[in-house]
Order: sequence, then C-alpha cells, then structure tokens
Amino acid sequence: MKISKILIAQPGVASANPHYANLIKKYGVSIEFHPFFSMVPLTLREFRTQKVNIPDYTAIVFTSKGTIDAFFQLCAEQRIKIPDSQKYFCTSESLSYYLQKHIIYRKRKIFFGDGTFASVVRLAKADKHKNEKILIASPDHIYPEWIQMFKEANLKFAPAVVAKFVDNDLKDLKLEDYQIIAFYNALDITSLKNNFPGFKQNGTKFIAFGAGIRKAMTEAGLTYAIGGPTPEFPSLANALEQLILNPDFRQANLPDEPKKEPAKAAVKKAAPAKKAETKAPAKKDVAEKKTAEKKATPAKKAVAEKKPAEKKAAPAKKAETKAPAKKAVAEKKPAVKKAAPAKKPATKKPAAKTAGKK
Repeated sequence: MKISKILIAQPGVASANPHYANLIKKYGVSIEFHPFFSMVPLTLREFRTQKVNIPDYTAIVFTSKGTIDAFFQLCAEQRIKIPDSQKYFCTSESLSYYLQKHIIYRKRKIFFGDGTFASVVRLAKADKHKNEKILIASPDHIYPEWIQMFKEANLKFAPAVVAKFVDNDLKDLKLEDYQIIAFYNALDITSLKNNFPGFKQNGTKFIAFGAGIRKAMTEAGLTYAIGGPTPEFPSLANALEQLILNPDFRQANLPDEPKKEPAKAAVKKAAPAKKAETKAPAKKDVAEKKTAEKKATPAKKAVAEKKPAEKKAAPAKKAETKAPAKKAVAEKKPAVKKAAPAKKPATKKPAAKTAGKK
C-alpha cells in the first residue's frame, strides 16, 4: 500500500507548518486538516445555571484557547470588568501568549506551566498564591483528576464550565480515501462514531497522539499503528514519516500495551542458565570445604596441644608461689635451732681437756 493521502483531525493548514510542508515536498503526499469537533462558548443563560460569580475569584485557570475565548465573551456579555490585579494560570507558555488577544499581556500577572495540568497545580500552591480564590475555566468535559489535584493541594477553587464541545458534520468526508488518519482527542472518536455509525477501519492506518485518544480508540475496538508521544516518536511528523516509508510498520511496544511475550521467554531461558551456573560451583565449594576441613585438623591438634599446656602452666604457677613460701619458712626455723647447739659444744670440749691434764 502506497501512502498518498493523510488526514489530521485538527484545524490547521499543512503549508503553515514547516515539518508537514517538508513531508509533502519530500514524498509527494497530500496532508489535509479537518477538525472532528468544535468548542463553542456557553450561552449566558447556560452559564448562569451554575451560579458562578466571576468577580469573586482572584485567579483564573485556562487549559485551551477555546476556554479563553469563551470566558472573555461571557465577561463581556455580563459587563464584567476584569481588574488589573487578576492572576492567570495557563498550562503552557504558548497558551499564555494567546491571552494577548483579550488583555494587555505585559501589565498582567500571568503564570504558565510545562504543558500539564499538574504543573499548574504546583504553581498555584506556591506561598505567594495560597490565599487566592481560583476559578477553573473548563469545557464541559472537565477531568475528575483535575478537581482531585486541587483538593489534595488544599487550594480554594471552583470549576466553571464556560464552553461545550459539538460534533462537526463529517458526512461529506470520505474517510476511505485516506491511508493514514491522525487523532489527538478522545472526542475525535465520539464524532467519528456519531457521523459514521457503521465505520470499519479495514486497512486504514491510525496514529493516536495522547493518552486520552489511545484509551478511547481501544474502547472503540480500533487499533493504531503508532501511539505517541514517545522518545521514538516525539512528534506527529516523525510518526507520519515512518508510515510513509514503511506502511506496514507497527510500533513494537505501544505506550499502553504490556511488553511482548518474546521478552518474557528470553528471561525464562536465562533463568535456568543462572541456576546451572550457581549449582555447579556449589558442589565444588562443598568438596573444597571438605578438603579444607581435613587440612584444618592439624590446627585442631595444635589447639588441643595449647590447651593442655595452658593447664600445666597453671599448676606450675601455683607450685612456684606456694613452694617458695614453705621453704623460706623451713629455712628460717632450722637456722635458728642449729645456731643454739653450736655454741654449747664449743664450751664443753675445752673444759674436758683441761680436767685431764690436772
């Protein structure tokens, strides 16, 4: 199958984007833009049913250009003048620049995140904003997780629906003429079903950019060749070029799919190899330990020899301490007794000799 026509379910013009213009020039394909749904502001009557008083809030959160337009339109219809001290939180820098359409950008307190709603919550819960009363200007399909994030951050807030989504009329669009269709929003699938109740994908290649659209396609029983954004396909232009070069390409590991079975099988094979390696050395180690114990027997004898030596040495010390004490006493006592008789015989012998001479 050769790729010749591509449809992107968004408003826009291919020539305005250098990436798409390059694909057209390089591969000779046709790229068309056609939004599957539109965002329209609520009527004043619809908005008032929510009983939301805009001047009560000191900060506004915006998530799309459509909500910005709808919010300021409602303010104009109610003749509400937004004070200069009003704070604005936007999900991205590019979205914050869109505020220039309605306010003087350089004279306002504008803060923007990294493209995610979580980044807006992190900004809003900073110490300098913790006392603000925040109004989340949202479309009619506000995500429950957004509300949960603000609750967990202990912020003073309230959601307000300022716009609603409506399906565009796509009945004049022949989807079978396109080899690739790229979707960005879960509402694209809702519009697809409403406009084409009996639609079948057949050989059409779908690209799904975003977690919401991937989930919606899976629930609708549709398959996509590439899901993004991923490190491999950071932009739609990268994904389109891959399918133009290889129409049969399918992403190896889709973002929402578990790892494939071959990877698990490889792990199972590797596991026995490790066990075999560990068991073999274990037997050798046991044999080595036994030989080591045999060699170590002399050491036990040496220990045995040391112990008796220590026992003999102990009595030797006792004998040395007691024996000298007894001998010393014995030597002192006879020395006194012998000294006394030595003097007596010395006096008796000379006396006998002198008596014989007379």
